[in-house]
Amino acid sequence: MWMLMPIAFAGKLLSAFRKPLSSLWSSVVPWFFWLRSALWLARGESTRPLQMSQGELQESRGEEEEGPDQPTTPTSVNYHFTRQCNYKCGFCFHTAKTSFVLPLAEAKRGLRLLQEAGMEKINFSGGEPFIHDRGEYLGKLVQFCKEELRLPSVSIVSNGSLIRERWFQNYGEYLDILAISCDSFDEQVNVLIGRGQGKKNHVENLQKLRAWCRDYRVAFKINSVINRFNVDEDMREQIQALNPVRWKVFQCLLIEGENSGEDALREAQQFVISDEEFEGFLDRHKEVSCLVPESNQKMKDSYLILDEYMRFLNCRNGRKDPSKSILDVGVEEAIKFSGFDEKMFLKRGGKYVWSKADLKLDW
Repeated sequence: MWMLMPIAFAGKLLSAFRKPLSSLWSSVVPWFFWLRSALWLARGESTRPLQMSQGELQESRGEEEEGPDQPTTPTSVNYHFTRQCNYKCGFCFHTAKTSFVLPLAEAKRGLRLLQEAGMEKINFSGGEPFIHDRGEYLGKLVQFCKEELRLPSVSIVSNGSLIRERWFQNYGEYLDILAISCDSFDEQVNVLIGRGQGKKNHVENLQKLRAWCRDYRVAFKINSVINRFNVDEDMREQIQALNPVRWKVFQCLLIEGENSGEDALREAQQFVISDEEFEGFLDRHKEVSCLVPESNQKMKDSYLILDEYMRFLNCRNGRKDPSKSILDVGVEEAIKFSGFDEKMFLKRGGKYVWSKADLKLDW
């Protein structure tokens, strides 16, 4: 194109000189503007690739800025505010190594810091969360999170043995989800695991709690740890009858210093099952629509765990290494040492419809 343009221009210019001088100007001027336009278009085309490259460079830089340097948002937090428990489950991975519980005002301060950092869901656990102050401490935290912090989801994980109907009457309206730990529908197996409470029947109590959740409009959930003593059990009929919104099925996990090793208060090795055995249990229950499976791989680093001092616990090395407390250094600094795997959190379905207002349950 560049070689043809001068030739074409020269030809037109010669033809213009053949005409009378009076018509020379009218012949040259149009071709002058034609040449200028052609050169402008050519220059525009040559600069476009450079402009696109700059845009691609900016996009690449933007992707880098969204990388690991961005602070982690504590979307969903599990606050184990007490380690004390009235059960002795042999595989427990958060054991009674201390009896410390934060003063209520300090716990509320920490929860507000988490909410300001982006927390949407808080799950209270233990130990057994209803053991401290007969559930009043827990109830006040639940009410604070829903009424003052206005969190979309407030949930509790409990063994259910210490819950009374009066608690639902006082605090049920502020609770979105109650998860009850139930590892077997055979009471003898529960006793072997460590969920025995004398004459109290864990399974019968589960039925009562299910009815209270329905009466007081709290979404009901079941957590089960699959281990050596229940891996061959068929729970389909009982789970479908209870109809929980979710049935969380965990593979028994070893945590050094908690249920494994010299300093552990439990020895869970006898409860451990293989990945193949866990998959066999899942395959047997695959028709249960509310089942949410969590293997050791999915569970280990996909939870933000806050201990009784409000320290994040890093489980990446097979033990719980604490960060500094969010009460001392703030959420953004403490969460850097949490070992949290956000991609695995999303992959395991960590974010779901977790507000009872959105669940649209048939109470």
